[in-house]
Amino acid sequence: MTTDNRLLRRVSAVAGIGAIAAMGFFTASCAQEEEEAPETTTTTTTTTSPTSAAPVEPTEKAPRLEPGGPNPFSPTVVAPPAPEATPGRHR
Repeated sequence: MTTDNRLLRRVSAVAGIGAIAAMGFFTASCAQEEEEAPETTTTTTTTTSPTSAAPVEPTEKAPRLEPGGPNPFSPTVVAPPAPEATPGRHR
């Protein structure tokens, strides 16, 4: 091995280690702890009478799937058929 190759390898190694160290220092300097907002708690009291309750409605709007029945989630758009071509013949 020649002296030039050794010097080049050492310079490359030092440059690589320096780049990694610089990234670490940059990351550490950007990571600041933020001050937490003061905690506030509020309490509210509501009263309702048992006769004023609204009727409960189901939240699920999806149709039910029946075994062997049609799939309500299938698309209604049909793609055009693929073009027909014979190998070796171009239109």
